[in-house]
Amino acid sequence: MGGDLESVAEATSGAIGAIVSTTILYPLDTCKTKYQAELQSHGQRKYRKISDVLLEALSTGRVLSLYQGLGTKNLHSFISQFVYFYGYSYFKQLYLDRSGVRSIGTKANLIIAAAAGACTAIVTQPLDTASMRMQTSAFGKSKSLWETLTEGSLSEAFDGLGISLLLTSNPAIQYTVFDQLKQHLLKDQQHTSTGKKGSSPVVLSAFSAFLLGALSKTIATVITFPAIRCKVMIQVADMNGEGGDKKSKSKPRKTLLGVAGSILRNEGILGFFKGLQAQILKTVLSSALLLMIKEKISAKTWVLVLGLSRLVLVNQRRLKSS
Repeated sequence: MGGDLESVAEATSGAIGAIVSTTILYPLDTCKTKYQAELQSHGQRKYRKISDVLLEALSTGRVLSLYQGLGTKNLHSFISQFVYFYGYSYFKQLYLDRSGVRSIGTKANLIIAAAAGACTAIVTQPLDTASMRMQTSAFGKSKSLWETLTEGSLSEAFDGLGISLLLTSNPAIQYTVFDQLKQHLLKDQQHTSTGKKGSSPVVLSAFSAFLLGALSKTIATVITFPAIRCKVMIQVADMNGEGGDKKSKSKPRKTLLGVAGSILRNEGILGFFKGLQAQILKTVLSSALLLMIKEKISAKTWVLVLGLSRLVLVNQRRLKSS
């Protein structure tokens, strides 16, 4: 019971952190996504740098369009982070209970994180695809979530699922690095505070959590970025305008090899790293904010979940007695 409650508390705090960080950084995410989604053809491209997307929004009076798809993105962030943190915490506790060990090694941690990431990708892929298409639509022409989900076949809603499963290595690397650095840092702090009367449990400061989150996400992003670029191209391949033209003969195919071939032919090797700086800036800040918020509210979330569970137990006992 305690392990389940702990998993729920971890998942809830992670999901809340995801919503806050996503909302704060959403305009940057929109600019980054539209910039990544454009495939250069015959030396022509609309956006030469990421700031061109922002300038377009400003010059056309469509600044609020930088927030198009925010509701879908937040829904996706909440569900994906809840599923991921719940799965990660649950699988981690299950491993500890079954193996009898006190701590998890790096290899086991990677496997657990990848399993949680795979579950998350399968559950949330349609929302991920919808939010990506809403972001890359022309400013002011984004469709609703339902229209976006139903404009194609069910299989199209899962475009990019294969790469999403491949990208489970991203959070696996990120959280493994974060956890290992966190353990070393807390171990040093614990040695320093040992022997002090009335000392409180050692926890990460907001600044430390931010730095560790930024470092761990940077490492994961650089390693997996070519797959991230291909995933964006696959998800917006059928869109008119920025994401691809249905009438274009050079429209990238909806396969990893097809998209990779199109990028290589039109943009060269460096095309796989188009928008890397913007991706790092967005994902690092988002992940660092998420982990910082999660660290700060996890204790309060645990108290809330524990209180709610006790309330449910009391009500169940009353029902049985009556």
